[in-house]
Amino acid sequence: MLNEKKLRVAMLAPITWRTPPKKYGPWERVVSLITEGLVKREVEVTLFATADSQTSARLRAACPQGLGENKNLDVSVWTALHFAQLFESADEFDVIHNNFDIMPLTYARLITTPIVTTIHGFPSSQSHRVYEHYDSNAYYVSISNANRHPSLHYLATVYHGIDIENFTFNASPEEYLLFFGRIHNDKGTKEAIEVARATGHRLLIAGLIQDEEYFSREVKPHLDDQQVAYVGNVGPAERDRLLGGAKALLHLINFDEPFGLSVAEAMACGTPVIAFNRGSMPEIIQDGITGFLVNTVDQAVRAVQKIPQLDRQASRHRIETNFTTERMVSRYLQVYEQAIADWQKKIRN
Repeated sequence: MLNEKKLRVAMLAPITWRTPPKKYGPWERVVSLITEGLVKREVEVTLFATADSQTSARLRAACPQGLGENKNLDVSVWTALHFAQLFESADEFDVIHNNFDIMPLTYARLITTPIVTTIHGFPSSQSHRVYEHYDSNAYYVSISNANRHPSLHYLATVYHGIDIENFTFNASPEEYLLFFGRIHNDKGTKEAIEVARATGHRLLIAGLIQDEEYFSREVKPHLDDQQVAYVGNVGPAERDRLLGGAKALLHLINFDEPFGLSVAEAMACGTPVIAFNRGSMPEIIQDGITGFLVNTVDQAVRAVQKIPQLDRQASRHRIETNFTTERMVSRYLQVYEQAIADWQKKIRN
């Protein structure tokens, strides 16, 4: 077992948003949770993130703030400087934890420090080709078994954990349904509206408007601030209130969701989830216990009627036992140990 006090980890965060994000920013949120969890274990962590990031680790920053928050920042310039700052100092660390997709892998054969890469998702149908190219030079972690690509070799699956102490269990919710996530066809905002209208429930919609055209066409015409209301892109306190107060979270996704933080966060508040049975959903939701896995809008409508049958404590328990920050950090420490040991073996040979 590695001596955690001496382990030196370089944590490479995305720079679209601050770490942790003020509102939206799931990758940055997970990076923050891992980083702070490692520091609590007395691991020496250097976080490479935006300059306005907040961390108890050592912070190194090239980019002044999130590229999604300041449109005057040139993405290519600040991304290049962000990578350079880390990889020019790679020999200072025992392991690099890459949470920035495919581009950092292009440094893998130029340094002598192992790179653990968490694959948060595949941004395009061709991105797996980069992962394939560096398959023997990096160590891949999937965030669900469903998100594994058949052509890649993985060191482990490490589910995201959440800071469960920041999610309040609510045994007495209100009667509204909730959509919580980026507003995009992928996430099924339109389908959530259809379910709310069919059941007569009020629907609250919270999240970043990622696709303006989709919002204007599929969402905005239904907003009346009565049955269907958009409450904006909310921060942590409002997130906790909305998730805990909901009768159910509607997660009617139109893609194979790699994980789905909002699903775990809702369940931490005791709120069951009705989700399309795609991607990682069966790995998080226990059908008929912590929510319902469905295949059509009509099935989702019928599932809403069955929500009172569920024990909200079961949802909370599911997260407490499987999807906490502590569990996630422990798994990553095991991954680092495996990667370092294997890398040293390769160097000796």
